[in-house]
Order: sequence, then structure tokens, then C-alpha cells
Amino acid sequence: MSQPTKLKMEAGLDIYFCDPRNPGQRGTNENTNGLLRQYFPKGKNLSVHRASDLQAVALALNTLPRKTLDWRTPAEELNDLLLSATRRSVATTS
Repeated sequence: MSQPTKLKMEAGLDIYFCDPRNPGQRGTNENTNGLLRQYFPKGKNLSVHRASDLQAVALALNTLPRKTLDWRTPAEELNDLLLSATRRSVATTS
């Protein structure tokens, strides 16, 4: 997120930054942090985990249906977004 303006223009995404020290504006982020804490308790050394452990957690969370996505998974949403971007790209080059 080092270049949000570039990302917004190139991907056609709306970018929103929450106010500092206001977790109420970061509902999905806070929920995801809670889900991650089930696998990685706060204050524990993360360096003891192998890359395969991290990949397994990523898969579990990315295939977990979310209420904020109308019970779709993050993986499904990302796939749809990428397909849509690909279609737009093909349409503009045709």
C-alpha cells in the first residue's frame, strides 16, 4: 500500500484509510486479526512456523465464507475481481 493513488488508478479500486487509533473503522481487519490469533496467539514467536504452516493458515482463511462477502469466500471474491479486470483489459486492447 505504498502507492495507493497508483493502485486506485490502475486497478480501478476505491482506497479508504481508517483514522488512526479507531478500530471501529476496521471491522473486517479486526475480525481477520481475531481469526489469525486462533493460529498464532499474540506474543508468540512466529519464526517457529514453516512456510507450509503459513500457507495452510492462508488457505483456511481464504476459503472461509464471510458474512461481509454475502457468505462468499475471499478466494471467490478475488477470483471474480481478477476475472473482471482481465475482461476489462482485453476489451480495451481489442
